[in-house]
Amino acid sequence: MTQEGGVLIVGLYQSSPSVEIMVYDFGAVTITYRFALNGPFERLLELSESLYEHQQLLTESRTRVEQLVRAIQPTIERPRIAREVEDYIVFSIESCSEPQSASLWASREADLAHILRGERAPLSDQETKDAMSCRISFGLEDTALIDWHAAVLFGKDMDDVRAVLKFANVELLEMRILDKQLDQALDQAYEALSRKSPLLPLPGSHDKGATHIAQLQVDSALLFERVTNTLKLLGDQYLARVSRLASQRFHLEAWDASILRKLQTLESIYGKMSDRAGVRRMEMLEWIIIVLITVSIAVSFLPMAGH
Repeated sequence: MTQEGGVLIVGLYQSSPSVEIMVYDFGAVTITYRFALNGPFERLLELSESLYEHQQLLTESRTRVEQLVRAIQPTIERPRIAREVEDYIVFSIESCSEPQSASLWASREADLAHILRGERAPLSDQETKDAMSCRISFGLEDTALIDWHAAVLFGKDMDDVRAVLKFANVELLEMRILDKQLDQALDQAYEALSRKSPLLPLPGSHDKGATHIAQLQVDSALLFERVTNTLKLLGDQYLARVSRLASQRFHLEAWDASILRKLQTLESIYGKMSDRAGVRRMEMLEWIIIVLITVSIAVSFLPMAGH
């Protein structure tokens, strides 16, 4: 959806009054602000520095999310706005008036590395090379430079590339939140597993803890599957390559591996809790049988009524 709002001033640039909002069915929201780029190339570094964790943009975007949640709250399951946020900058350069004997991205590598990292201090050759390492082109007149803080796109009709980068950041944010939730779930599971059982537990007391752990595991697994399977790039090999490159730069595979490992650990703890509950139930049944046998034997030795 598109909302109209006030103009935000960042350095020498001002945002468009139109703000784009995209809502994902697994509970994520992206807020997109647009700034028109018109001026010397050297100003981009100042803009990159200014936009990094810009407090006014973060506050304004959170206000929009709060308004959106209130508007669509009846359709949301367990509504809650997380504290975590992932900001990302995309510079889209469609044309440049500077005469270049070579491509702009080839003749200004040092400047582009500073813009991608949002860093004014001199960068080493190794850092510059790393910042420029994730580059992909479809034609001779376009290219995409992808880094963890920002991306620089050269060429026209790059909307699809921006959409892929936007979703890659959504996926990164969801992985961060899910990883944190799993850490909390593991702490709860360890606490439940190490908790001493009472001598005479109430019926169902063991199942309650195991059910809670199982619910945490299922919720996390479903969210993980919905996030990782939302974006489908069938038949478009170039955008699929852009997606893989963004995943590589954001280390999404490492996040995925960490989450899968924690899900397996949670499943293992749930299995141990279920086994322990089963053992406790069997012990209770054995004691009940022993008590019943003892009572029956004792009753047989009691004098019959009337004698």
